[in-house]
Amino acid sequence: MDCDAVAKKWIFRNVFLAKWSGVGNDRGFNRKFRIMGYAVIQTGGKQYRVKDGDVLEVEKLDLEAGAKTVFNEVLLVGEGDSVKIGTPYVAGASVEVEVLEQTKADKVVAFKFKRRKGYHRTVGHRQKLTRIRVVSVAA
Repeated sequence: MDCDAVAKKWIFRNVFLAKWSGVGNDRGFNRKFRIMGYAVIQTGGKQYRVKDGDVLEVEKLDLEAGAKTVFNEVLLVGEGDSVKIGTPYVAGASVEVEVLEQTKADKVVAFKFKRRKGYHRTVGHRQKLTRIRVVSVAA
């Protein structure tokens, strides 16, 4: 096979899988697929791809459990085949989230050591996180 044939096969396979995989109980071969809206938001210096109902952990937000907030820093909004890309943010787009709980990540241990010098230091850290649920994505 030449390079063009391999590239075409690869592109076809990935487009097919993106459109039809994981939908329905028969692994997507029933030709039904849902058009879901999604967005890429920015919070805590990181970017997250979210859609309605997603639960994710982000850097700590100063909010109580049960509180609702809106993220206006939306970098990209997609709905079916249409995609809006912001410069840097999409005008009028927002993502409403509900705070589920405040948690801590697993402990990260940094062990410093110098051989033959009797020097070892153990430093631990637990990052504070907020678990949120996406209520709605508005474009």
